[in-house]
Amino acid sequence: MSSIDSTFPGTAPDNRPWHDGPRWKKIKSRIPAPVAARTRKVEQWFRGPEPAKPNRITPFFERIQTFHIRLFARLPTFARGCIFVCAFMLWLVIFGVILSKDSLPSDIGGFGAPVRLSCTARLWPSGQSCGLNGVNCLPFDDSSFAFTCPADCAGVQVLNPYTIGDTSIVYRPLVVGGAPEGSDDNDLIYRGDSFICGAAIQAGILTDTSGGCGVVNLSGERTTYGSAAQNGISSVGFNSTFPMSFDFDQSEQVLSDSAKCRDPRWGLLALSTIFTALFSLFTTHPATFFGSIFVITFWQIAMASDPPSYSDYPSLASTALASFLPAAFIAVIIYRVSVRKTLMHLNAQFEKTILWVGALWVGALNNLTLDMIPISRLTGHDLKQQPGAITALVIIILILVALVLYQAWCFRLEGRLPRYLGIYGILAFCLLILLAVPSLDLRIHHYILALLLLPGTALQTRVSLLCQGLLVGLFINGVARWGFASILQTAAALRGDAQLGTGLVSLLDPVINATNITFSWDALARGYEGVSVLVNDVERFRGVQKDGDNNFTWTRKALDHPEFFRFGFVSYQPFGGVSYSDFTRAGTWWPNGTWVVPPPGRT
Repeated sequence: MSSIDSTFPGTAPDNRPWHDGPRWKKIKSRIPAPVAARTRKVEQWFRGPEPAKPNRITPFFERIQTFHIRLFARLPTFARGCIFVCAFMLWLVIFGVILSKDSLPSDIGGFGAPVRLSCTARLWPSGQSCGLNGVNCLPFDDSSFAFTCPADCAGVQVLNPYTIGDTSIVYRPLVVGGAPEGSDDNDLIYRGDSFICGAAIQAGILTDTSGGCGVVNLSGERTTYGSAAQNGISSVGFNSTFPMSFDFDQSEQVLSDSAKCRDPRWGLLALSTIFTALFSLFTTHPATFFGSIFVITFWQIAMASDPPSYSDYPSLASTALASFLPAAFIAVIIYRVSVRKTLMHLNAQFEKTILWVGALWVGALNNLTLDMIPISRLTGHDLKQQPGAITALVIIILILVALVLYQAWCFRLEGRLPRYLGIYGILAFCLLILLAVPSLDLRIHHYILALLLLPGTALQTRVSLLCQGLLVGLFINGVARWGFASILQTAAALRGDAQLGTGLVSLLDPVINATNITFSWDALARGYEGVSVLVNDVERFRGVQKDGDNNFTWTRKALDHPEFFRFGFVSYQPFGGVSYSDFTRAGTWWPNGTWVVPPPGRT
């Protein structure tokens, strides 16, 4: 026993219990007898029963669960080791073959190799990023390119309110258009800021379950975009002009070549789940079990099920390897602290496979499983604006409290409750320190949450099997998908493209003259130098007040459709940078010349 173990928490340096030392007796003599008696009873309760009662899982039908293990144990140790290594290498070879087989074709319909897109890829990221008149997002038309999308893009949503004309959407796919009535030739036309993959799924070019390839055609300005609901995606309509539109090439050659392109994630997932189940059933030592399953799950997530953005598989493998090496080091600590205590001498092979490995895949595939819970981010702003988020959070908290109380009771039976209360007290103190760091906000990512909760599963109970597998899966997903993101982030990083809470432009009554409308405004907000104007979500004016740019005149383009105007402050940064305030909601100029002022609020 180490010197630390001999002095904490149970004994003093002279091998007496710490609470029987002379210094402690002197302190106790000053405590009133009733208080001391109650304190002693509370202390005895937390220390647990004497002797301690280790938690052990009694398997259901143990002989059935261990029958194949007894047969396998008849083989020599060397033979069992060779089978284990060969099985692992077989998984690796099949995994590589499936990836290679489903690699992208070199040409789609004569348009070249497809560009690999993420589910949120857009040709027109935003009015501000595309610059004045959208010059940063050229070309608008007469251009085509082949692309490929991963599977599971239909459920990808915008997490902050996004404005389309006078409409704002949130927590739904960003797809604008898609109805044939908005097109002269009955093609499905989409506005340029739509998610390309979501639009392709709605248009039937590819499927959500397997992804696929296609060809995008840029078709320039359109005057209206009809809404549609098909293939599981409901799009948004827009009844005015936008400079960039696109549709999809549906020629026979393109469709034939696109049929060769699909996302291999489901085939790889079937392979990996089968092998993790086999390793779970036929391994008895916790290190062999945990090491093999951790490696398989990590590479399944990093290379197929929830990979980060990548251009090709070699670059993806390089990115995954950068996270795998430190993750493997942390996995050793996870094993020593938690997994070993839960799985050592466990003879419930089927229960271990169902509870631990099953929960592992639920956590590792949380982009498919836990994302069904209506909580995207644990921020007050998101919880208020996302329907059902507060209810879901309350239910999750109640479940966590019940699990924590059960685990604490089991730790008490083993006499380990004071030690683990001390561990979590230290962790809570560290989190409070991080909360107090100025100019940075605490962000509990997937992998951090898992690391915080995993010590509480260092028991051999069925609840520990379930929770430990889930937490290890969350750790793997968080690291494989996002890397080791910082626990402290700036407010800007957490906010993303959400509203800033800045002042808004105060408009004066516009001057309307036939097809022209002139806007002017009051003084600028502090820290800003001019005003930016978005017309139909495209930046059409960006002025500097000191240069006399204190008004803006617009000549109507859409004679038969309304036009939407939003106003925000702008400041200019060194090296060509530009920053914007929040924008007003949209004011509408109707074809009959009527002007409707922007409603209160910001975008």
